[in-house]
Amino acid sequence: MAESEAVPAAGQHVDERLQRQSGLRKLLSRPELGAIAGTVLVFLFFGATAHGTGMFAADGIMNWITVTAQLTIIATGAALLMVGGEFDLSVGSMIGFAGMMIAIPTVYFGWPIEASVVFAFCGALLIGFLNGLVVVRTRLPSFIVTLASLYILRGMTIALSILFANRTIVSGVKNFADGSIVVPLFSGKAFPGLFVWLANAGVIGKLPNGQPVVQGIPAVVIWAFFIALIGHVVLTRTRFGNWIFGAGGDANAARNVGVPVARVKIALFMVTAFCATVYATCQVMEFGSAAADRGLLKEFEAIIAAVIGGCLLTGGYGSVVGAFFGALIFGVVQMGILFTGAPNDWFQVFLGLMLLTAVLFNSYIRRRATGER
Repeated sequence: MAESEAVPAAGQHVDERLQRQSGLRKLLSRPELGAIAGTVLVFLFFGATAHGTGMFAADGIMNWITVTAQLTIIATGAALLMVGGEFDLSVGSMIGFAGMMIAIPTVYFGWPIEASVVFAFCGALLIGFLNGLVVVRTRLPSFIVTLASLYILRGMTIALSILFANRTIVSGVKNFADGSIVVPLFSGKAFPGLFVWLANAGVIGKLPNGQPVVQGIPAVVIWAFFIALIGHVVLTRTRFGNWIFGAGGDANAARNVGVPVARVKIALFMVTAFCATVYATCQVMEFGSAAADRGLLKEFEAIIAAVIGGCLLTGGYGSVVGAFFGALIFGVVQMGILFTGAPNDWFQVFLGLMLLTAVLFNSYIRRRATGER
């Protein structure tokens, strides 16, 4: 009797939206599928070509994990914004400008390093807010608005550094940051005791002075993990995440059902500015200086990682997990080329090919998943 009740009566209408999808169709609909497949291929390639070079030793692994983490921070913001249907080409310039907002007040005005970092975050969030406000009020393409911001911020970064330091680098930040909580928060090493134990157990190597070759997990890796995790949860588990997809998929339809599209887009521009400032702060605390060329072309690397990770250029589709795998491919290839001794010029060639392949693959997968032709 139960089985007969589960079968629709003859002529009864069945809502196609309630039909079950096959496992293959669900798999093909995942935006990060291409990035995961690409990651596997990259690891197989360098596992064969970089074997014995130290790339997969403890210190080698930490090298490409650190590069991956740096890109993951800004790629997460870029992915969320692209899903929301917009671009931010000022991310790289924001990195350099945020670094100057930390270094100049600290070195030349005598501000506490904590106040300078807060100032940098507030200034970056304000710039992100203005970028978003101009986009939603004027309805100009975000490509044009943030391209203008790219040149404005890069020019201001160079001008301010020359005005105060008479050169394009402001150094000496570490002299003012000793003992501050900001240093371990953005450039410290997590779990040092664990790596000492691993070295004593023979799992990882030791330096000539007896210290482990890896002395802890860099703070930038911890930041990348939490930013990516929060971004993924927000995008896939919250109402605001649904708003992001709606704003990027069809902004007019989203407005008609009550989605605050303007506020969502402005908030996403502020998120990209926040991520860029985290990246900048980690670099300033690590190197003890701010340089005008920091973040150069990073906006394109972030977009490439997001696109490789499945984000469509038209918006409304993508994932933070995919952006992470896109950043992982980037980090492994960049360091893998160094370990294998191949000319570094080929890295740019690889990035271009990966971008084109990812766009073609993602377009094909989406057509298969949605039944489009």
